[in-house]
Amino acid sequence: MKNTESKEMYLETILTLKKRGLRARSVDVANELGFSRPSVSNAVKLLQKQGYITVGTDGELNFTENGQKTAERVYERHLVLTEILVRAGADKKLAEDNACRIEHVISDDMFEILKNYVNNK
Repeated sequence: MKNTESKEMYLETILTLKKRGLRARSVDVANELGFSRPSVSNAVKLLQKQGYITVGTDGELNFTENGQKTAERVYERHLVLTEILVRAGADKKLAEDNACRIEHVISDDMFEILKNYVNNK
């Protein structure tokens, strides 16, 4: 895992799996992202070391408090940015793909402006 964007992508993927009522194990994350199991295993070890997740005896990936907050923040950005792009005329898939890229680079101030815009429309 090379950067913050990758960390956030893994955390968001774990969160979305859990929100869909699915298990969130390394193999599930690998399948969801289309990544190799060894790559995901290395990322999971790093996320554990950085204090974002824990791994249960059954292999279930669980968030620490900090990990949950970070995942929820990225997920919120994804939802709001997707909504804006769909409203602007993009189809859902195009909007989601671009929201995934934008969510990692947008400043907190700009995101709050966009979030307020969406919430007031």
